[in-house]
Amino acid sequence: MSDAIVVGAGPAGALLAYMLASRGVPVTLLERQTDFSREFRGEILMPSGIAAMHEAGLRPQFDALPNLPTGTAQLFRGERLVFTAPLDGLPVHPRVVPQPAMLEMIVAKASKFHGFKLERGVTVRDLIYEKDRVVGIHTDTHDGPRDFRGDFVIACDGRTSVIRKRVALPQDRIMQGFDVVWGHVPVNFPTTAPRAATSAAEHLLIMYPSPEGHTQIGWVIDKGTSAISKRWATDGSTSSRRMCHPTCDNISRRTRPASRIRSCSTLFCDRLREWTAPGLLLIGDAAHPMSPVGGQGINVALRDAVVTANHLGRALKMHSDEATLDFAARNIQAERWPEITTIQDMQQIGPRFLLSNSLLSRIIVSTPMIAFAKTFLASYIARRFDPFLNGATRVVTEL
Repeated sequence: MSDAIVVGAGPAGALLAYMLASRGVPVTLLERQTDFSREFRGEILMPSGIAAMHEAGLRPQFDALPNLPTGTAQLFRGERLVFTAPLDGLPVHPRVVPQPAMLEMIVAKASKFHGFKLERGVTVRDLIYEKDRVVGIHTDTHDGPRDFRGDFVIACDGRTSVIRKRVALPQDRIMQGFDVVWGHVPVNFPTTAPRAATSAAEHLLIMYPSPEGHTQIGWVIDKGTSAISKRWATDGSTSSRRMCHPTCDNISRRTRPASRIRSCSTLFCDRLREWTAPGLLLIGDAAHPMSPVGGQGINVALRDAVVTANHLGRALKMHSDEATLDFAARNIQAERWPEITTIQDMQQIGPRFLLSNSLLSRIIVSTPMIAFAKTFLASYIARRFDPFLNGATRVVTEL
């Protein structure tokens, strides 16, 4: 039986390793951290991501995780409600699911299979090549340098992927006009605050409740203003809080300054033109870092994992030769490419409109509109939002 090495135990890597192991493929999952308790940003599972978990055969275990269904999304401009988009009519509601709990569940299920190994505290340093083919990974561990070798390597190590840097595949950068400050405040989601997103006069503030009892916050800021956001994160000054948003200012007053905002992310969104090299495949954010718009990163990563298990799982289980393994990897990109490009292109529309100072934007979000106009706008956005909810292509498990 051919061996697989999966680098990165995030959503894509953990689910892929589980699916490969469940099909009898020996797989080693390498994770840099020693546990899953670190801060995660992607906790909103759309119906597309939930379907991927179900397709993987984890429906009962996933449904048993702590979660909060999201039934309504509201958009505010300052204190003015622009429109409300009810999600109650969806067959499956988006859910807020703590990522550490989900990852622990997946690797616990994977560990029941004889061929699965999880190695924690492993830092990737470089790729191992033989005759221009990737055959393994050079790493550092707590016990010193260690090499891992296998028949195929799948990189799922996120937007800061070391493997992506080492292999230097060509990419297309999608310019972003904003950055995001991520974190949470350890208070319950305020009932007077919007259920999903609020737009201030100059910034966009995304807020949603967590089943763990805190409020998750993503503050969308203009490029070049990260110094202000970092000051707000560290000192919690009144002036900095007010520059963010009145709602955020209000709830942050109820917390200690040091516990408000945990990180400031410089946003980049791109996609590799080629996800593969001989013996190697990159998926998830390692191949196509997503914008935070629409909460798509975790969902497309899970869907990448299902498609990867379909193609590479079959090839590895059949003891396929190197050419067949590489062909299977290329088929994964071919199947996933239409959805990734569609969603990434859609992600550019909202911020350009909501954060712009155009006349049309000011008219729609800053002035009272008749009920019909608001209903039409909500309905139009709901239709345009469907790929964010359900994906742009069909993803099913092929046994």
